[in-house]
Amino acid sequence: MKRRLIFTLTGLIVSLLLAGCDADLGAKSTFPEKSRGVVYQTGVKNEQTIFGKGGLFGSDDKDLQNGGNGTGGGGLGVNAYLWRASLDTLSFMPLSSADPFGGVIITDWYSSPDSPSERFKVTVYILDRRLRADGLRVTAFKQNLDAANQWIAVPLAPKVITDLENAILAKARELRVAREGQ
Repeated sequence: MKRRLIFTLTGLIVSLLLAGCDADLGAKSTFPEKSRGVVYQTGVKNEQTIFGKGGLFGSDDKDLQNGGNGTGGGGLGVNAYLWRASLDTLSFMPLSSADPFGGVIITDWYSSPDSPSERFKVTVYILDRRLRADGLRVTAFKQNLDAANQWIAVPLAPKVITDLENAILAKARELRVAREGQ
């Protein structure tokens, strides 16, 4: 009997608590007439995606794909012409890493068969989605083999880096002209 009384009282208390949650108590909800924060307009589409304007696989529409400003490629986070030209220019060197969304290409050390006592490593940074000379930065490193068979870092002539940048830019312009000629 005592057990039944506890069960009944518990049920009654739970019912009263739940009924109290539904009480209106005469309160009215009011909303401000003017917006205080951000106003969202319906029907306006200003979407940004991680794959760019053309989507994951790009678009056939040239204006949609490059926006008329020479960006080239819809799916990459960097300029597609600079990206392709960099890969083509450095194709003789082994790649260590290539990040198309961050725009970084890192080669592994390369030794020419003609001079096995020196080796080079190149890193290309594509900094912009537009095809511009200041949207590209190249760093290069050179090491020579000393008498103790240890690789020693040696300074590289700035002309080598400039020549590499110019070769990449020339190839990128060539790719763009070929694409626009289609």
